[in-house]
Amino acid sequence: MKAAQINSHGGQEVLQVTADADKPKPKADQVLVEVHAASVNPFDWKVREGQVQKTAQLSFPATLGGDVAGAVAELGEGVTGFEIGQAVYGQANALSGVGSFAEFAPVAVNFLASKPKSVDFATTAALPLAGVSSYQALVEHIGLQRGQKILIHGGAGGIGSFAIQLAKHLGVYVATTATAEDTDYVKSLGADEVIDYKTQAFEEILHDYDAVYDTVGGETFTKSYQVLKPGGKLVSMLEQPNEELSKRYSVEAISQFTRVTTERLTKLAELVDQGAIKVNIDKTFPLEQASQALDYVHQGKHHGKVVLKVKD
Repeated sequence: MKAAQINSHGGQEVLQVTADADKPKPKADQVLVEVHAASVNPFDWKVREGQVQKTAQLSFPATLGGDVAGAVAELGEGVTGFEIGQAVYGQANALSGVGSFAEFAPVAVNFLASKPKSVDFATTAALPLAGVSSYQALVEHIGLQRGQKILIHGGAGGIGSFAIQLAKHLGVYVATTATAEDTDYVKSLGADEVIDYKTQAFEEILHDYDAVYDTVGGETFTKSYQVLKPGGKLVSMLEQPNEELSKRYSVEAISQFTRVTTERLTKLAELVDQGAIKVNIDKTFPLEQASQALDYVHQGKHHGKVVLKVKD
């Protein structure tokens, strides 16, 4: 089996594509997916570099990758609700050593759903982590309502691109931070107001917002408290709530750990098939260029998502 694997933690050079990796077997709670495409997330290069060793120790050689789209090739013992050949998408365990950057990947049934009908496998592969992150934050944690206002940090990124579209679908006024070069792109997604974070101080321009969705962290997270009205909500993908600031501004801060589930994937697929969310793929790479793809994402200059095509 062809797979993109590492035998040690490190930089671009440690990720190698092998043609004779062991084909995994699905466990009782899994299906084996024949991978058509997989998308690259910042988490993947962090795993490669060893930044998440406290979470899980990889056994080498380890196949990287989480987001996946493909067809069910084999059912684990006792698995129901899926059929051989069914087109599916979801998230493999990127820390298991048998991830999605391969021709076959085992995926837990709780992290899998039928793929959207209206888009291809490459487009579908871009959805799971970034799309579910946006849905979980805006719909479940914040509970956005029509007529409200939200600030989305990092609007040109993978998560931000979905969040802007979802917020507009929900009838919300959207401000976002981006570079001047990215202004046209985020406006094409529906952003009503764009703050150039290199030359403008968003906390001095925006006030009385109902919500902030932070995908940047650091000082951006801390300054975001100032933007909110009393009772507002701040959801961060990177930071823990600051209790002192929450009390000072009378707001609720939430640290989100994204959980890809069948229910959320199903909701996301419905939004895609309704045309409420469109997937922007910045660039695709063949599996053989997985190392270059991770490096490209690491540079952080992409608009939307980066995808590995595994099967034509």
